[in-house]
Amino acid sequence: MKVQLRYFASLRETLGKGAESVDTQATTLGALRAELVARGGAYAEALALGKSVRVALNQTMSEESAVVSEGAEVGFFPPVTGG
Repeated sequence: MKVQLRYFASLRETLGKGAESVDTQATTLGALRAELVARGGAYAEALALGKSVRVALNQTMSEESAVVSEGAEVGFFPPVTGG
């Protein structure tokens, strides 16, 4: 299935892009993240499973167990800090 990915803040900088469309077999956000990490390189660095990364599904912050469907928009966000 095809999904639209969006990367924000430092993730966008690390990956060198703000968005991309991908074909995936993943059925959950966690599985999608694991597929991206498996690409290696900047993806493995930015989205490593030990890193704190927030994920939104169709513009709603979601758990990694959320189900991904055809045409979904998935956003990846680094942790937010304030001061």
